[in-house]
Amino acid sequence: MLFRLLRLILIAALVVSASPSFEAMAQALGQGAAGLITDQQKVIQGLTAKTDDLEKKIQQNVEDDATLVEIRLQLEELSRAALTSALAFRSRLTDINNRVETLGPPPAAGQPQEPDIVIGERQALASEKAEINAVIAAAQNLSIRINGLIDKIGNMRSELFRNLLTKRYVLSDALSPQVFSDAQDEYANFYSAVSSWLSFALKFKFQAMLAATFMALALAAVMLVGGRRLFGRIFEANPSIEDPSYLSRLSVAFWSTLLPTLAVGVFLISTVFFFNYYNVLRGDIGVFLNALVAVIAMVFCVNRLTNAALEPRLPNWRLIPVETGPARWLVRLTTAMAVVIGLNNFLAVVNDKMGSPLSLTIARSFVATIVFGVILILMGLLKPFRASDGTWRPWPAWLRFTSIALGVFTIATALLGYIGLALFVSLQVVVTGTILVTAYIGFLSARAIGEEGGFAGTSIGRWLSTNSSYEDTALDQLGLVVSVAINVMIVLVFLPLILLMWGFQPGDIQAWAYKLATGITVGSVTISVTGILTGIIVFIIGYFLTRWFQGWLDGSVMARGRVDTGVRNSIRLAVGYAGVALAALVGISAAGIDLSNLALVAGALSLGIGFGLQNVVSNFVSGLILLAERPFKVGDWIVAGDTSGTVKKISVRATEIETFQRQSVILPNSSLINNAVGNWTHRNKLGRIDIKVGVAYGSDVKRVHAVLLEIARSHPLVLKNPEPFVLFANFGAAALEFEIRVFLADVLNGNIVQNDIRFAVLDTFDREYIEIPSTARAVVEHKNPEAWPIDDDKIEAEFAEREQAEVEAAAEKKRLAKSGRKPRKPDPD
Repeated sequence: MLFRLLRLILIAALVVSASPSFEAMAQALGQGAAGLITDQQKVIQGLTAKTDDLEKKIQQNVEDDATLVEIRLQLEELSRAALTSALAFRSRLTDINNRVETLGPPPAAGQPQEPDIVIGERQALASEKAEINAVIAAAQNLSIRINGLIDKIGNMRSELFRNLLTKRYVLSDALSPQVFSDAQDEYANFYSAVSSWLSFALKFKFQAMLAATFMALALAAVMLVGGRRLFGRIFEANPSIEDPSYLSRLSVAFWSTLLPTLAVGVFLISTVFFFNYYNVLRGDIGVFLNALVAVIAMVFCVNRLTNAALEPRLPNWRLIPVETGPARWLVRLTTAMAVVIGLNNFLAVVNDKMGSPLSLTIARSFVATIVFGVILILMGLLKPFRASDGTWRPWPAWLRFTSIALGVFTIATALLGYIGLALFVSLQVVVTGTILVTAYIGFLSARAIGEEGGFAGTSIGRWLSTNSSYEDTALDQLGLVVSVAINVMIVLVFLPLILLMWGFQPGDIQAWAYKLATGITVGSVTISVTGILTGIIVFIIGYFLTRWFQGWLDGSVMARGRVDTGVRNSIRLAVGYAGVALAALVGISAAGIDLSNLALVAGALSLGIGFGLQNVVSNFVSGLILLAERPFKVGDWIVAGDTSGTVKKISVRATEIETFQRQSVILPNSSLINNAVGNWTHRNKLGRIDIKVGVAYGSDVKRVHAVLLEIARSHPLVLKNPEPFVLFANFGAAALEFEIRVFLADVLNGNIVQNDIRFAVLDTFDREYIEIPSTARAVVEHKNPEAWPIDDDKIEAEFAEREQAEVEAAAEKKRLAKSGRKPRKPDPD
């Protein structure tokens, strides 16, 4: 209670002391807020009026799909404008809420009343907030209404598409003799319109037509010639190559379809553009020319694709192993299909523009679908393969039956009166089929280029290998990049074409592209392709700037300052890690990701650190300690447990040590911090080496001492100060033991010095007749075990002979005993 009274007294004092300025500021703020509210109310009123007009247009264009798409795009712009109007009050609402929080809650009943000026300000803030909320509510209601109209347009377009496919026409009127008379009249009117325009254009716009045509041809030539210069002969089949690779055939088929088609498309589109720019085209002629351009482009693309895939003149470049005669027929039939469908679409535009009778439109579509179905059946019945015995074989069963089934289906639907469905199927077979086949060839080509050694086999890869320093590994990596780029290009080019063929309007693709670029909301997360790409680009720029700054700092600043190598390495690593981390944070912010949302991730990581990432964090912290304290640096010779070698790299997780056997050992930093580590070159490379020598008992030990000391002093790498020393170390079991102790300026040369001194000891002892004893070794006699019997019959025979000899000897002994004579001794040899 006391604190509240003090606060009220302080507020009153401030109000009394600064009431004029406070009132002036409040008045200015109120006028600014009132102006903002008035402006946004006018904006919302204007958006509401536009919405009313568009709603009327929807009712007037129920049957026009293209107009409905345009209206939907305008409605989406109005919806975004309404949301922008509502967001205009965000900062003001924040100020109001902060001011109300500063004033605190109003006093309860029985408490002292606030000053009048505080009460007035509280009421003004509440009133202003109510007005703002009313404007925001109006904007939200308008946005809801607009979204409802957008959904209504989507439903209407779906219904239009279903009616197009399921509407049945009566064929009796379309097949009557009156149709021929209507067709003659239609042709006469069309000829009259085109001839009158052509005569006028040639008389008054000839120079403009000539200039427009010339510029269109120039653009097409630039693209075609530029494509040839860029890709070499990659889109032309080389007749001299007898057995081209599959990748070469794929590349030729894809690029020989895509590049010439793009060149023709550029020529046709630029022709129409320049004709419009120079006011050469009349309204109806412009519509006719646009339709004719689309037909020419479609027929040319289909013809190029079939020629590229079948190559009637070059059998070894064919993607499909068909015979030459069937290949020519397939090219003719597919081109005929494209001509039939393209001509039908062109005549549809002419009929629509000139107000032709419905019977003529039905008859035209009926004839086109019947011809198309017959062509499909003929293609399915074609036998393009030749067996080894000379007989002709048809297509595989699934492809043959699919083609025949589509042809029969098209003819049947046309005969039943479903002309729209038959035309739709025909158009998809020709146009969508061409697009899908071209895209599939492109995907196969990209996959072949991305395989190991694939890009090096292309003409561009061979040129790079000859004229640059790229190795096979670099070419493979470049091939992966090219493969990804081709795949992305195929998706960006062919996917919109397929969507257009399936009834979607350019406005649909534009709306989807806008949503994809500005952000797709999934739950509470907004995914923006533009934001992600921006973040990636920012991170890449930051990464390369960091690498450049590292190189400049190390090579220009620290190298000139003769900074120690270990210090340079530590600073370079610290700058690198800090720069990459900063680039990552800036990239994340540029991608539109709120860093405050990473608090949950940080909490989860801290929990993981507590359980499973202890060793990782321990090594990380140990790495930072090693970089800061520098108990050893890059290039030092250290001994860590059983590992001895030179330090090659110190990172934040582990240290790389290269042993003297050229083995790289990766030691975790925590083991280097927690365990004893010997560093032979910590402050300098000065070090001592010991060489043990044993001489025989009875040798002149003083002479031995003098000889060894002379050998040590005579080596050029042994330091004179500290001077070398020879120690009479021990009376050994088999020798008198001495140690040569010498100091080197670079202890890394220890093996060389030890080797030289040992050779010198052997040579000198040999001259001085000083014996180096060797330890006696026990002689072990090896007894060969008796061989295992091999022939059992032989063993038994020898055993029987011995028994027989023993029996005879015993009998002879008994006989001599009975006769009383002594046995004879054997004669001496």
